[in-house]
Amino acid sequence: MSTAVHFGAGNIGRGFVGLLLHEAGYEVVFADVDRDLIARLDAAERYTVHEVGAGARDHAVTRFRAIDSGAADPSALVAELAGAALVTTAVGPRVLRFIAPHVLAALRARPAGLPPLGVMACENAINATDLLRDEVVALAEPGEWAELAPRAVFANTAVDRIVPGQPDASSLDVTVEAFFEWAIERGPFAGDEPRIPGAHFVDELAPYIERKLFTVNTGHATTAYAGALAGHHRLSAALADPAVRAVVEGALGETSALIVAEHGFSRAEQDAYRERILERFANPELPDTVERVGRQPLRKLSRHERFIAPAARLAERGAPVEGLLAAIAAALRFDVPEDAESVELGALLDDLDPVSFVVRVTGIEPGHPLHDPLVERVEAAAAGRARG
Repeated sequence: MSTAVHFGAGNIGRGFVGLLLHEAGYEVVFADVDRDLIARLDAAERYTVHEVGAGARDHAVTRFRAIDSGAADPSALVAELAGAALVTTAVGPRVLRFIAPHVLAALRARPAGLPPLGVMACENAINATDLLRDEVVALAEPGEWAELAPRAVFANTAVDRIVPGQPDASSLDVTVEAFFEWAIERGPFAGDEPRIPGAHFVDELAPYIERKLFTVNTGHATTAYAGALAGHHRLSAALADPAVRAVVEGALGETSALIVAEHGFSRAEQDAYRERILERFANPELPDTVERVGRQPLRKLSRHERFIAPAARLAERGAPVEGLLAAIAAALRFDVPEDAESVELGALLDDLDPVSFVVRVTGIEPGHPLHDPLVERVEAAAAGRARG
C-alpha cells in the first residue's frame, strides 16, 4: 500500500485532505507538532468525518498513523517521507518554511528506483507549492538541486471545503460541509498523475485558484469582519443580516468582475458560483463563528491575499473598489483579544501613521491608485480606536 504523508493533523487535515487520500487508497501518515493530538491519533483505529448539507454522509477513516514532526530527532519523519508516494500540507503558508528542511532531507535519502515524490501544498494561498519548493531549493547546497529535482514533482493546488471550529476539541471526529473541491495542476506530473478520485486535474490552475481565493476566501472573511462589527457571533447569523450581506455582496460583485475579466469565466458562470458560495456560508448546520473565520487579519490584509490583491488589480484597471474597501474597513476594526494578529493590528493602528501602516501591512506604496483610499480607511479606523 502506498503512503501519503500529510503535514497538519488538524480539522482540515483530518476532515478534508486526509479523508480524500484515505479514500484514494493511501495509508495516511499525519505529521504534526501537537504531541497530544499525535498521541490520540496513534491510539485510535478510526475517526469519522461527518458531513452536513445536501448529500451529506459520514465517512470512516482508517489505515492511518501519526508522527511528531517537531521531534528533536527528525529521522523517523524523514524515513517516512523518503519512501512515500505523496506529501501534502494543510498548515498555513507561513509554516511551509518549517516543512522544507524535512522535504529536502527526504529527497536526499529517497531510494533509487522510486517514482518522484508528489508534493502538493493544500493552502489558502496562490501557488503555495511553489513557495514550498522555493524554500527547499534555497536550503540545498550549491549545485545540489540539479541532482535532487528529478526526485520530486511539485504541483500547485486549489482547495475548497468549509471546516468550521469543532464543538469538541478532544474528539478526532470532524464535522465538515458536504461540498468540496480539490483542483491540481496536471502539467508537472507529465501524464502520470496520482489517482485521487476526489480531486480533479486541470491544465491551467490559476483561474481556479483565484476564483476560489477571491470568492470563497474574500467572501468568508468579509462575512466575518462585517458580522463581527455588527455584533454577530455565528457566521450564518451574520450573513442573514441584510446589512452584512450587502457588504459581502458588494465585495464579491467587484471580485467577480475581476475574475470574469481576467480568467474567461462567463458572467453567468461566475454569478452561479458566487451564489452557491453564499448558500454555503449561510448553512446553519455549520457551527462556524466570525471570531474563527476572521482570525489572522494581518495576513488576510497582506499584498497578495484576498482583499488587497483583487482591489489593487481592479484599481489599476480603473474599476470600482468601494465594496472591497468596505470589507477592508471592517477588517481594520476586527478586535478579538484571543487572536494575536488582531491585537497586533490594533497596536499598529495606534503606533503607525496611516501611510506607514498601509505600506507595511498591505504592501501598497504611495502612487498606486489604491493607496490613498486605503489611507482614508486606516485614518478612520485609527480615529475610531482613539475615540474608544
